[in-house]
Amino acid sequence: MSVGFIGAGQLAHALVKGFTAAGVIATHRITASSPDTDLPTVSGLRRMGVNLTTSNKETVSKSDVLFLAVKPHIIPFVLDEIGPDIEDRHLIISCAAGVTISSIEKKLLQYRPTPKVMRCMTNTPVVVREGATVYATGTHAEVEDGKLLEQLMASVGYCTEVEEDLIDAVTGLSGSGPAYGAAKMLLDSEQHPGQLKDNVCSPGGATIHALHVLESGGFRSLLINAVEASCIRTRELQFLADQERISPAAIKKTTLDKVLQQPGVTVSRSEL
Repeated sequence: MSVGFIGAGQLAHALVKGFTAAGVIATHRITASSPDTDLPTVSGLRRMGVNLTTSNKETVSKSDVLFLAVKPHIIPFVLDEIGPDIEDRHLIISCAAGVTISSIEKKLLQYRPTPKVMRCMTNTPVVVREGATVYATGTHAEVEDGKLLEQLMASVGYCTEVEEDLIDAVTGLSGSGPAYGAAKMLLDSEQHPGQLKDNVCSPGGATIHALHVLESGGFRSLLINAVEASCIRTRELQFLADQERISPAAIKKTTLDKVLQQPGVTVSRSEL
């Protein structure tokens, strides 16, 4: 089996690193194409021993499994370019957010009567084999194709099949918000947390829009205030606990007084 990546950005780099660490495929059997040879991820793939090219057609010719790892708006142009070169042996796996299987099949049906297409959503913790992946199967993809994709993606984390209409929800939850995997990446990668955040934020993509909402709502200051409030309250409780003559009722009243001091807070007698 040979694997190709059209697009050599953060996702391709993370998947290659995860696949090779898991031992499911050797780097000399992986080809990746990118028009920009100066990308840091391209340099990283080169150091790992991946075959690199600027030609998408070359990637197709050298691959059995083909990951489409480009931005969603690039997909139609890529399909028009590689469509004539797709053969029966090829399994096309799209990682582009929001691009449906039917839209890919419609493009490829101009060139092949039964293109094998699958769609998956994963996240960058695959680099430390703690990713979360869901996938959906196209009209012409077979059971064995699903097993092959699961073999690859399960080697770098959790993987399961879902109905395609659930993938968009996973994009917001898993693709844009990895939790444990992100913590492990922080420990293993030696990169600054801000850099890890930027790695998963494609310009104009789903994740950067989610971050915009968080920033607009004052998410960072809210987190800081929450930690600070918890710290202050912990010290207050410790002080109260040290005063042997203060009863639990007094501690409860102190807590209530603090709450009532907050703007807009009212408590009825029945709630006391």
